[in-house]
Amino acid sequence: MRARLVFLTLGTVLALSGCSPQQRDEFDRPAGETLDDGSFGKATTTNRMMMTADRAMAIDMTRRFAAEVPNTVTFAFDSAVLDRTAQSALDRQAGWILRHPFVVFRVYGHADKVGSDAYNKALGLRRAEAVIGYLARRGVSRARLQAVVSHGETRPLVPSAGPERQNRRTVTEVSGVIRPRPMAIDGKYMERSYKAYLDSAQPKPGLIPEPLQAEE
Repeated sequence: MRARLVFLTLGTVLALSGCSPQQRDEFDRPAGETLDDGSFGKATTTNRMMMTADRAMAIDMTRRFAAEVPNTVTFAFDSAVLDRTAQSALDRQAGWILRHPFVVFRVYGHADKVGSDAYNKALGLRRAEAVIGYLARRGVSRARLQAVVSHGETRPLVPSAGPERQNRRTVTEVSGVIRPRPMAIDGKYMERSYKAYLDSAQPKPGLIPEPLQAEE
């Protein structure tokens, strides 16, 4: 028995000695490790979202919104006041949003690089809040504007340290799609529905003429 064990051990050593370093490394790794390279869970989640249309619908609505209405408005220097051009753009945004009741949005505020970081972050927030308020006055529910975010001066469109108007802006973006809640149907609901169905089949007084009587 001992001689057999020595023979098997010697055979294993010889077999491993004939493998390349890469093959020996793979031999020592846990079984099944190569099946997950770290992205398997992400791919599964993405696939589920695609199959349920959540991700695909959100991406499609984001592209449509940006293509069909101006999603950006700009501001005067050191101001959060909406001028006529901005109001016109927001009117179009509000119209689009109201036509798509299951889409939710975020508004991002920005500032140019003139002034301190803290001041510009607060200014970007005031600009985003001004847009939220205007859209709400045009009939958009605040519940559909999920977040007001200020990036301050950190994301300029034009790399300039001066008072660049294109950097003093807000951007409205689609952030998701709300699915309507499915209606719960239980036995009591079905009983009421069936009763209403039977009642609808009963003749109503005055709607059906009386049969004609033969003259004597």
